[in-house]
This record gives sequence, C-alpha cells and structure tokens, in this order.
Amino acid sequence: MRELWENQFGNLFLWVPFLMAFGAGLYFNLGTEPNIILCVIGFFTSLIFILIKTFVPIRAVACFVFGFCWACVFTHCINTPQIPRDLHGVNLTGIVENIDYTADKTRIYLKTNLSHITDSAHDAIVRVSVNSNIRVPNIGDEINIHGGLYRPAGADAPESFDYARWAYFNGLTATGYANSIKIVHSNRISDITTLRDNIHRGAKSFLVDTLVLGYKNAVPDDDAPIWTATGVGHVWSISGFHITLVSGWLFAIFYLIFRSIGPLVQRVPARIPALICAWVGLLFYLFLSGSDVATIRAFIMTSLVFLAFICGRSAISVRNVCLAFCMIFFMNPHFVMQPGFQLSFAAIFGLVWLWYDARPKLPHNKILKVIYTAVLTSIVATVFTAPFVVMHFYDLPIYGLIGNLVLLPVFSIAIMPLIMIGVFTNIFGWAFPIDFAHDIYSFCLNVGRWIANLPAATITLPHIPNVAMVFIILGFISVMFIRPVRIKINYILGGLFIGIGVAIIVTYPRPMFYATYDHELVAFVNADNKLEFSKSRASNHYFTFDTWKQLNGENAGTKNIRRKPVDGIWIYETENFTVAYIQKYMPLQNNIVHLCNDENIDYIVSYFNVNAPKCNHKILRGGFVIYPNGRVNYVSRLRPWHNPRE
Repeated sequence: MRELWENQFGNLFLWVPFLMAFGAGLYFNLGTEPNIILCVIGFFTSLIFILIKTFVPIRAVACFVFGFCWACVFTHCINTPQIPRDLHGVNLTGIVENIDYTADKTRIYLKTNLSHITDSAHDAIVRVSVNSNIRVPNIGDEINIHGGLYRPAGADAPESFDYARWAYFNGLTATGYANSIKIVHSNRISDITTLRDNIHRGAKSFLVDTLVLGYKNAVPDDDAPIWTATGVGHVWSISGFHITLVSGWLFAIFYLIFRSIGPLVQRVPARIPALICAWVGLLFYLFLSGSDVATIRAFIMTSLVFLAFICGRSAISVRNVCLAFCMIFFMNPHFVMQPGFQLSFAAIFGLVWLWYDARPKLPHNKILKVIYTAVLTSIVATVFTAPFVVMHFYDLPIYGLIGNLVLLPVFSIAIMPLIMIGVFTNIFGWAFPIDFAHDIYSFCLNVGRWIANLPAATITLPHIPNVAMVFIILGFISVMFIRPVRIKINYILGGLFIGIGVAIIVTYPRPMFYATYDHELVAFVNADNKLEFSKSRASNHYFTFDTWKQLNGENAGTKNIRRKPVDGIWIYETENFTVAYIQKYMPLQNNIVHLCNDENIDYIVSYFNVNAPKCNHKILRGGFVIYPNGRVNYVSRLRPWHNPRE
C-alpha cells in the first residue's frame, strides 16, 4: 500500500482542478446562499494551506474549500443587475453592444441604464429579439426600442438547467423582444464585434456564421437534429477541432515563409517565428469567433503546446490540460457548470490520456494505422463525453462513430478550408468558395439524414443525478491519474466508481408530481408513465414542458397531454400520497375548508397564495417535485442569481 501511495506523488497535481471544480459545483447546487464573510475567510485560509507544504489530505481539502469559496466570492463580485419582474410596453434607450444571428431571428445586445428598475446604478446588458421585418441597427448605434423584458427563468426542477444562473454569470440582466426600433444616433465603431457583424452581412452564409464567427444557433432548425443524431453536432461550436485546423494552417503558411528567408533561419529555427505568428493569428481567430468557453480552452491548450515546442519541452500532456482547466476556472468558476466546458475537457482529457499515457499499439500498415487511429479516437471521445451528453441533453447518438468517421473528414478537408478562404475572397466579390462549401454541406446533410434515419439512431436515457455524475467523473479520473504498481488498481477503482454511478442512476426515483414556482403549470405521471399537464401550453413556461418530459424519460417536442380538472380541482392519488390542485379560476372559499379537513389529502397546491393557519402543513408553495415515497424536493430560488432581494 505504501509503495502504491508513493507512486502517486508525481500525479497529485492532476487532481487539483477536479477538487476545485467539485467545491464550486457544491456551491452552485446549494439550496441557500452561504455567508459571504465566511467564504472570504475560507478563500484566503485555503489558499494558504494550498501554497504551504503540509499533509496531502489537508491540501486536498483546502483545494475543495478553495473552489467552493472562490465560486462564492466571484458570484458576489460580479453582481449582475436584475429586474424584479417581467416588464411590458417599456421604452429603452441604449447602445448596441453586440448582435447575435440565429436561424430564425436576430438578437440585439443592448447596453442600457435600468437604475429606475433595478437596485443597481450600473449599466445593464439586455438581449432583445427582433423580427425579420424590423431593420437591424449597427453595432455602436444608440437606439430606442419599444417592447418588453423578461426575467431569466430559474430551474424548472431540481438539478435541471437554471437559465437565471447562466444569465447572471454571463452578464445578462434580462431577455425580451422589440416591437419597434428607432435609431437615435448612428455611431459606427471599429472593433472586433463590428468586424464580425460586417463579415456576417457580407457573406450571408450560416456556415460562415458558425465555423468562423461562432454564432451557435445559425444552423437551420431542421438540420440541427440531424447533426446531433450523427454525433457531429460539435462542429457547430468552435472548439479544439477548429482551433487545431486553423493553427495547423497558420503554422504551415508562416513556416514556409520563414524558411525562405535564409539570413533568419541561420540564426533562429524557422519554427519559432512561425509559431509566434501562428499564435497571434490564432488569438485573432479567438476574438473573431466570439471567445466561447470551449474556444478559450482550445486556445489555451494550443498556446501551451506552442510554448512547449518553442522551449523544446513535451508538447501535449495531461498536466497541460489540467493547467488549462485551472486557468479557465480562475477566469470564471461557473464555467465548470456549462456543457461546453464539460464536453470540451472530457474529450481532450480522454484523448490525451489515450495517446500519451495509455499509448495503444498501432498496426504497421499506414492505411490501417490511419483507420485504427480515427476509430479509436472517436470511440474514446464518445465514451468520455457520453455521460455529459446524457446529463444535459438526455439523448445519446448511437451512430456517432459512423458520423464522425464519414462526415468529420469532409468538414476538415473541404468545408472548413473553403469557408476560411471564402471569407477573404468575398471581400473582393468572389463568393465561389462559400457557394461550393454549401454544395458540399448539402451532400453531407443527405448522408447525415440517412444515418439519422437508421433504427434507434438516438436513444433517450434517464436523468443522471449530480451525485451519480460525481462518481462517474471519479471513475474516469481514477483510470487516468492513478499510477498502478502491480495490479491495475486504476481500472479496478475506475470500474467501481462508474458502477456505483450507474447503480445510482438506475435506482434513483423519478418525480411523480411537478409544479412551477407560480403554480400556473403542474403535471403528474399517469398510469402509462406519461406526464399529464394542467395546461397544454403556457407562454411563461415554454421550455418547462420539455424539461419535465426529459426528466420523466420522454422525448422532448411531443404533444403535451392535458387533463381537464373536475370543477376546477385535480385530485391526484398515488400509493403513498394524494395531491389536490386548485386551478387559477377556481374559487378557494368553496373548497379550501373541505380540503383542509379531508384526512386523505396530503398536499394542497393552489395557483393563488393561500394562508390557512390550520392546514399550512398541507399547503405547498414555490416550485417543487414530489417523489413516489411522498418526499417533496423544492427548487431553490434564494440564490443571488434569482434576485432574492425583490
């Protein structure tokens, strides 16, 4: 045992980013906000224990506490302004900060002052959607809009996506719509956002929007499910795939240039100035693409690789991936909760571990070697990212390996280079490269459609609880980071942790009853294990229907089943509990006394706020779910990103 422990000292640093991430994850999933003063004290205290030499278990605990406290301190430092309620018929004047283009609408990011609405005197960023019949202003213009603003919605169920939290950490105060836009003052500015906008307007191509400019939702709505089913949906989010291609092209171009300069290469190897120039070009591409978290991760990794090449050190290693992880975590600890961060790092950890630690034997035949490498790379990337795909999207593409082997080379060799060339040639009026790329895209789409139509192309899997995800991650990092001595203890522990995680997923109960925070929408599981809703649609809870269906193991986008109540009251009976739901327009005074006195009624849920002192123990308030055993689990709305000060 001692020999095994001593063998781990070289890899102890690799656990640091995960310990910090677990601490931050605990903070973001708490039901209540911890004391900020204690978090500040814990932040500096844990930092001291990390820096000084002490026992390894103590430093491990300090890393966990540091991650927790840094997430808390960072949350209170950014203090994004929040509106107290939804606002309609408002007039806002502000500066256009950015414009995002999607397949069906345009979204304008407006910097405006909402001091008369929020409790902050600072300027706020709001995002408003405009229809195609409204003229889109230029970045830098001062505009006046007439429309409405919405508070970012909180989670619809425990452990589901919390849009309010995402908006808070991305500096977004509100979303909304604009019925009309009036340009008060035209003020064209010259910066990277203006350049992105000019390229978009000149190219008029969703391939340019996604592969160069980083607009995530520019792919046509009908095409997006096909790419998801084929497992190549990641090409529409600029990450390691794109950064690797661009960095390789830039290095090759500059290397050839510097190799032709004789006096220079006699003093300095041509690769050094080529790497420096390629890095500058890559930095430009980072900002041009919108600087998404996955792009930042890939850029940092590539920067470390370039630095290693310049210094003559090992270029790619798990340690470098951990360094990139720590750097991004310090920039914004909430990144660890975002799908882009998790999927990006899961894939790169798996691939680096495979080729630089596991080092599988490759066939000697060059053709077989290429095929074997591509297949093994796709398998490992799929395995390492699969838990995160299921946790966030509930669907797993079965033929992702086929899609990556068939379609990804076409994007690498044809579509991506043509789009990059087309961005420059389009300036001079030559749009052939972009048009040709669209023709190739249409061919790939047909291939992808064929793959997506294969039997069981995607399967819907159950919700992965956070505790199960922790065990699965522990399993992966045990395989990667633990150095075995004689017995392959890393694979044994990895299999054990992953097995525990899978067991938790299988045995974890699904809720039987759901309710939104305002009780406008509720749902229960019927005898066929399908959800029935109190309403077939609800504008205030548009995405709630699909969220609850996915948690119940149903496919999103299916028809919403509505059950009509009897005399305005639902009575939902299960083996362990009975719920009475009183609808919006049902008078309470005729029923509340009866429901309170009925011993068979365990819970009362009402659209209106009910205060009945004699049966307050039955009345449920706020958003919650009820599990088969009758346990109620509330959805927290008391965190800083939920505007609890209203």
